[in-house]
Formats: sequence, structure tokens, C-alpha cells
Amino acid sequence: MSFCATLASSFDLSLLAALSEPAAEAAAAAPAVLKGLSHHAVLMLLVQIAVLLATARFLGEIMRKLKQPPVVGELMAGVVLGPSVLGIAWPEAQHLLFPKDQHLADLLSAISWIGVLFLLICTGLETDLGLIKRRGKTALMISAGGILVPFATGFALGQFIDSAYLANPDMRLVFSLFMAVAMSISAVPVIAKVLMDLKLIRRDIGQLILAAAMTDDTIGWILLAVVAGLAKTGVVDVVTALKSVGGAVVFMLFAFTLGAPLIARVMATVDKRFGGAGSQMSLVLALAFATAALTHEMGIEAVLGAFTVGILAGQAPRFRHEVGHTLELVTASFLAPIFFASAGVKVDLMRLADPEVALVGAVVLAIACFGKFVGCYLGAWACKIPHWERLALGSGMNARGAMEIIVATIGLSLGVLTVEMYSIVVMVAIATSLMAPPLLRWTLSKVRMGETEAKRLEMEALAASSFIRQVRRVLLVGRSATRFDLPAQILGYLSHKQPIEVTAVYARPQAVRTPWWRGLTRPVRRFHAAGAKALERIGRPLRLLKGSRPELKVISDPDPAEQVLAEAARDYELVVLGESHRSTEALFGPMADRIIHKSPCPTLVVREPATRPSEGGKPPLYRVWTPKKILVPTVGTEYSKNAVELAAVLAVSTKAEVTIIHISRTGSNDVDSARPHEIGAQIVAREAERAKKFGASVETVVTEGARPEEDIVRIAAQGGYDLLVIGSSLRAVSARAFFGHRVENMLKNAPCPVVLLSAG
Repeated sequence: MSFCATLASSFDLSLLAALSEPAAEAAAAAPAVLKGLSHHAVLMLLVQIAVLLATARFLGEIMRKLKQPPVVGELMAGVVLGPSVLGIAWPEAQHLLFPKDQHLADLLSAISWIGVLFLLICTGLETDLGLIKRRGKTALMISAGGILVPFATGFALGQFIDSAYLANPDMRLVFSLFMAVAMSISAVPVIAKVLMDLKLIRRDIGQLILAAAMTDDTIGWILLAVVAGLAKTGVVDVVTALKSVGGAVVFMLFAFTLGAPLIARVMATVDKRFGGAGSQMSLVLALAFATAALTHEMGIEAVLGAFTVGILAGQAPRFRHEVGHTLELVTASFLAPIFFASAGVKVDLMRLADPEVALVGAVVLAIACFGKFVGCYLGAWACKIPHWERLALGSGMNARGAMEIIVATIGLSLGVLTVEMYSIVVMVAIATSLMAPPLLRWTLSKVRMGETEAKRLEMEALAASSFIRQVRRVLLVGRSATRFDLPAQILGYLSHKQPIEVTAVYARPQAVRTPWWRGLTRPVRRFHAAGAKALERIGRPLRLLKGSRPELKVISDPDPAEQVLAEAARDYELVVLGESHRSTEALFGPMADRIIHKSPCPTLVVREPATRPSEGGKPPLYRVWTPKKILVPTVGTEYSKNAVELAAVLAVSTKAEVTIIHISRTGSNDVDSARPHEIGAQIVAREAERAKKFGASVETVVTEGARPEEDIVRIAAQGGYDLLVIGSSLRAVSARAFFGHRVENMLKNAPCPVVLLSAG
């Protein structure tokens, strides 16, 4: 029987035992009536959680001060509060805090198990699936060595150990197989927590350790199911074993083929209908717990389902990073400490005070470490991994943690392990978990980071601090179907380097006017026909988008700006407006002014120059537009930095050249006006370095001028630039959208299309 099944069964029995005789009779007479938890049960559960959490976090912070991972202190908190320390120093308090009540123990175990699932979800969210796929063969080879060698040494240990440590000497084969499984298993939650604490989980070696450990754990749980069945029946249950193996294979194949797009679509639907990080977090948890229940029912353990959902949710285009951050915060500060501490409470290290038991424990610990290190080292050696990385893999996967404690608990409950052997196995679990952080720190200090890995980590850090890389959902707005062409193509080029979901809104101030006597439904029909035609035109340039299909909407209202703003409030990262040249004094129309002023997120305005005379004043037909030269003015502000990022991403997708220009205004009274060229050179050098990290080809220009805006327009015309990208802030000085006289001058007079990005 699996751990979850044991827990559920014991919980049911303890619940019935907790009922009083009259209540039991009433329950028999009316089975629909259930009694809630008693006052004492609730009180003790709350006290236990408070004490475990406070002690675990306190010792965890002490370990952090000592430059050790907090998980070490959290594991030791349970030992301190259990019979090993508190039980000796103050036995009355220990018995009062953790009474020998199966009902209370089951309640705490249920909360601890939820902590395990949360930890596995967070681990999945942090897993780089692309990296694991690229190194899948390596991870499989390491995992094979990390299972086969410990399994063989564990089995040999069980065959030669003294019969006094066997609960039933007639079942030595079962005992040997159980020890083999206990030596083979790794603790993914502990390994993941250690890697997170050491900030190694994003490193290549961290992902490789995690991938190999998860494979180890999955196979280990399957083996445990087989051995547990053998312990109950006395014979190998081949059908159960084949069912577990086949179920795991089928589940993984379904998850990473059909499951991935299914979860992505469900998350997108929930995000569109409800929005907000809270809705997405609830969805992720519901999917994780439901899938965990499914895998548990299939006999392949709940942890695999939670871990898999974590991976798939983290890969979904609509996944919000704040959801992952919140889940990690709740897990690291609440559920994980309780899980680790409660596991240690069951340990009685005083059993090891007997010299003979201590000697056997030392032998078991040595064999456990030897098997894992040698197995992982040989598997990594077969993959031609360097020496210190092989040792790092062995150091990481040697941690057994609470997973082995769970295995020991099952062995004790099934009558396979004696109390002494149970304590030894638990000691091995704690000792190997304590060994992992310093060994990983030492071995990884010898591992040199490769150029490819360093570049990947640098790009991840750049993406985390980048405005443009955080854009996932975009609202594209236009009043004319022809004015969607250029902004839609710009978004298409952006989608080449990152997943972008676009909702295009065709906003008409009012419906088509027709005489009322022609029927009340004809205006509606004519409007829908016009809207359908416009959406067909809008959809053409949006075909350049890579990834999910865009959503097209028509808004017809006396005040369409309010409808657009209501849509923009549904968690978009960017609102894009397509605007054309206007002959009036106002730079934008009234609708665009209101949207820019009140937009809940940054705005990007794409403004095309006046229609050329050769085109007869008519809107041009849709044509593919590919810029070859992009000009970006900069003054060193955050707005300029965002504009440079946008230009760099566009340049990489279109193979364009980016020119970053800084024009110092002559005659300025600024403090640093005496050395304007030096300051300008520093500004463009910093921005050019950032653009190059995105992969763009960049050149810089530093000059001076009395009217920088006119100089930029002149340079754009003389240099034959195809696009001018400007970053600016909105000036709240009037009802219309005003970005300053210099920006307005460039927008009105630029000979090429202009992209105006307002994002702080």
C-alpha cells in the first residue's frame, strides 16, 4: 500500500475512533450526519503547527546566518522537538505537545503531505523543461547509475545483516528488497530546497541533478509499490508492478504531448474570463491536486502528478510569474518547514545509543553514500561529464530527506523494519540531507561555468529586469482597418523572440447610419458586415504572429474609449494604438487621447507619416514591412532604456541595424554642460551594451545641436531610416495626450514611421 493510501486509511479509522459511543450509534442510524473535529483536536493541531513552524523557521534562520541552507535547520527542528532531545530533557512537555494519539498524528500528517505537494509544484515551476529535454539522455544515464548501484548494495546489505534487525527473519528477501529501495530513492523536495537555498536551481548542473533525481524518485516509488505488495502478500505481485510501470509511462506521454497544450488553453481561458493572479493560482493548485489524485489512484504516487502540473503550468504562455513567486513564498515560509519538522518528530536517535546499533547504523550510512556516489559517478562518467560535476551530482542525489523517512514509516507499519532499523534508516535520511549542502557547495566551487551556461544565465537575468521581455498580453486598438497593418507587423516581429497573445479591437465611434424607415435590423446587419470585413483585413498582418491565434473584437459605442479601457483593465501588459498623420493641431484623436491618459498599463503608439502623393491620398493595401535601419534617440532615462530594448528585439527579428543617438543641447545651463560629449558617450555606450545583449547589431552617435528634435528628424531623413523608436513619459498638463514639444515635433515631421513607447 502506498503512503497516501496508508494515510487515508488510518485517517478514516481514527475519525471513527474519535466518535463517542452515542455519536457512533447516531451515525449508524443516520449515516449522512458527520461529527466535526473536537475542541481538543483543533487546539492541539493549532499548537503543533505553531510550535513546529516557529522552531523550524528559527533554526532555519540560524542556519542561514551560518551560511547553510535553511532546510538543514528545518529538518533538525523536528529532531529537537521529538523524543531525541525534548523527550529526554522534558518528557512531560514532549508528550503533552505530541501525544500518542493516532487521530492527531493523522491530521498533522495530512498537512505535511500538502506541504510535499506544494513543494513539488514549486519545483516543477522552477524546472527548465527545455534544458532537461536537451540533456535528457544524460539525466537518464545518471539516474540509471544512481538506482542500479544503490539497489545492488542495499540488497546485499539486507542479505548479510544480522537477523536481530529483521522484524520477520523468514522474510529476509522482502527485507533485502525493501532496503534496496530505501538506498535507491532520492528526495526531490529536499534536493530542490537545497538547490533553491544555494541559488543553484537555474544552473545547468542544478537542472541535471533535479532531472536525474526526479527519475530516481519515480522509479523508486514504483519499486516501493512492488515491495510493499510483496510484504503484504508474501509473493511478487507482477500485475501490480506492470500496472504501475505502464501507468507511469502512459501518464508521462499524455502529460507532455496532449496535456501541455490542454493546460495552456485552460489557463488562457481562465485568464481571459476572470483575470488576476488569484484566479490563476487557484487554477494551478486545483489542477495539481486533481492530477496528484489521478496519479495516486494509478498507483504511481501523488508527487509525480503535482510535479508534472508544475512543469506544464510554468511553460504555459499565460503563466504569471507573480503566481510562482507567491506559491514559493507560501511554501518556503509555511508548508515546507512544517513538513520537514514533522518528519523529524518521529525520529528517536536514542535507539542509536547502543554501540552495536550505532555500528550497524554507521555501516548502513556508509553503504548508502557509497552506492549513490559510485552509481551517479559512473553514470556521469559514461556521459563524459567532468570529474567535479560527477561529484556534485553524487552530492546532490545522495540526499534522501523526508522521502526516505516516508519509506521507513511504511516499512515499520508493514512489519518489515524493526524499531532499531527504522531509526537507522531515518538517521541515514537526515545525515545524507545534512551532508548535501556543504558537499554541493564544495564540489560546485570547483565547477567552472561554461560560456554557454553563463550566457544563458545572463540572458535570464536580463529578461527578468527587462520591460519588453515581460510583455505577454497585448491589446491592439485602431479606428481604421488599414491602420492595423504596421502595429500588427511590429507585434509579429516581437513574437519571434517571446510568446505574445494579442487581442485586436476595431473601435468605431458609432454604428453605420441609415434611415430609420429601412427597418430596425438593417443598420445592425450593415454594421456587422462592415465589421466582419474590417476584421478580415485586420487579421492579415496578424498572421505574422507566432504562437497562439489572435482574438479579434469589434467595439461600437457612442464612447468606444471607455469600452477599450474596460478591456485594457483585464491584465494586459501593453496597449498598442495605430495612429495616422493628422492635419489638425491635435496630435491624436479624442479617443486615443483618453486611452493614453487612462490606460492601466504602458502604451505604445505606432504613427505612420502622411500618405505619399503617389498613392493618391488613399490608404495603401496591406504589404509586408521589414525595417532595415532603426533610429533610437536616448537621454539615459528609464523610458529611453525601454525604447532601446524594443528596437533591439525588433532588429534581431528583422536583421536590422540599430543606431542609438544622443544629441546634447547646445547652450544648456546644466551643471554638466561643460562636458556634454563625455556624458553622451557614457549614455549611448550603456544603452548599446544592453542592446547587444539582446543580440542586436548596434552603432552609436553622439553630437550636439540647438534643437535636438529637428536634428533627429534630419538624420532620419538623410540616413534613410525605416523606423524611429522614441521612449517618453506622458505630461499631465492638458486633456490631450502630451509628451512634450520635442516628441511632438518628431511625431509630426518624421519621414518614417514612429513608435512612441510610454512605459516607466
